[in-house]
Amino acid sequence: MKIGIFGGTFDPPHMGHFILASEGYSQLGLDRVFWVLTPTPPHKPDRNITAHELREKMLELVLERDPNFILSRVDIKRPPPHYAVDTLEIFQENHPDDELFYLIGGDSLRDLHLWERPQQLIDRVDGLAVYSRSQANPASNQYDPELKGLDKKLIRIEGPLIQISSSDIRLRIREGRPYRYFLPTFIHSFIEKHHLYS
Repeated sequence: MKIGIFGGTFDPPHMGHFILASEGYSQLGLDRVFWVLTPTPPHKPDRNITAHELREKMLELVLERDPNFILSRVDIKRPPPHYAVDTLEIFQENHPDDELFYLIGGDSLRDLHLWERPQQLIDRVDGLAVYSRSQANPASNQYDPELKGLDKKLIRIEGPLIQISSSDIRLRIREGRPYRYFLPTFIHSFIEKHHLYS
């Protein structure tokens, strides 16, 4: 099988996330995309993150309606720190005969050298699929030349330019600006019901 792995804080999950995962699933010919919810992201130590139970519920509201998407609790079930390279090691152990493709945005590719053990991460995946927020080919982006084999594993996910971010949605809610159409209906209703981010 060809498996996609899409990790993130998802605070909240928005249309950009779902479009990235959907395009990755389609263009890479994946059998499944596992959404890995990170409860305590190590690169955001000073940010007040919504309880993972609430973020988990928001993802469930959409993912349970799509058989191609699966919510993975691999990081929720283990103690921090939650590094992507360790998550991939667990996926390798659980799916020894499958191909693993890690889905990221273009900004994550730029910062990949700052991740925990980035070379091991590259070595553990069969492909690093990048959905860029610009029209530039990710292979032409600047990244650390010390990362061996990265150029051979980069795969560009084609798609529309989507300027949506979780941080912008949270800011819009705090400021009382419209955000309704940045999110799937079920997630918008959940945020309104529980008064999140306000």
